[in-house]
Amino acid sequence: MALHGEYEPSPEQWVRDQVAEFEASNGQRANTLLDSDDPIVVITSVGAKSGKLRKNPVMRVERDGTYVAIASLGGAPKHPTWYYNFLEHPEVELQDGAEKHTYRARMVTGAEREEWWQYAVQTWPTYASYQEKTDREIPVFVLERE
Repeated sequence: MALHGEYEPSPEQWVRDQVAEFEASNGQRANTLLDSDDPIVVITSVGAKSGKLRKNPVMRVERDGTYVAIASLGGAPKHPTWYYNFLEHPEVELQDGAEKHTYRARMVTGAEREEWWQYAVQTWPTYASYQEKTDREIPVFVLERE
């Protein structure tokens, strides 16, 4: 089921620009993190407070059709805003290149979190340095297709 509602662009200019270019090109451009070769996906969630659609580029971490979203915020002491969106409204849309599907986001803990965390760090090693920068355990969400 597709998400419906009013889209409210990010307050961050680089996020607005990347999402706009990604969507305008059906995922063929702006599909890497800023000026790198590291692939991203765009996840649409429903705002926990506003109820509006929010779109965020997130590192592409995928295995066998299951995606993982790491709520790192670059190692900041707080969670990214989308963390709260996922908890309040776990139905999200994920676009990977031209493919867009509905997923259910589920925060994982314990051994399952550790397995996915290690996989995410293997996929994008920068996550390990983000964890070193913060005292909070960085949340891991598994996104499973509905």
